[in-house]
Amino acid sequence: MTTKELTHENFDNAVDGTGIVFVDFWAVWCGPCRTFAPTFEDAAKRHPDIVFGKVDTEAEQQLAARFRITSIPTLMVFRDGILVFAQPGALPAPALESRIDGARALDMDDVRRQRAELDAAERANAPA
Repeated sequence: MTTKELTHENFDNAVDGTGIVFVDFWAVWCGPCRTFAPTFEDAAKRHPDIVFGKVDTEAEQQLAARFRITSIPTLMVFRDGILVFAQPGALPAPALESRIDGARALDMDDVRRQRAELDAAERANAPA
């Protein structure tokens, strides 16, 4: 499988479902993005059960702003509709494989519990 172009029209559908989605925020003019691209493509071919999407930050400025992208490339990982990892910088292949293994190994019940606790704490500390 190859990477999928993600836009503001299809992004939410791609990441909100069940499963794992890796998203590479990139730009054509970015040297580190061009260096990371083949690594990302290779991973997409080796892991056809995972969606590997790319967001061109120049064409999709709304998405870049929504996710507060200030450095590219930035890798984000969603699992079952929840953002579970975000990191700027081009990863070498072994580090990307480690992120893939980590995403697969997540206990999503625990992730949802932790997220609910954080949301409750934020609501409790929000000004009235």
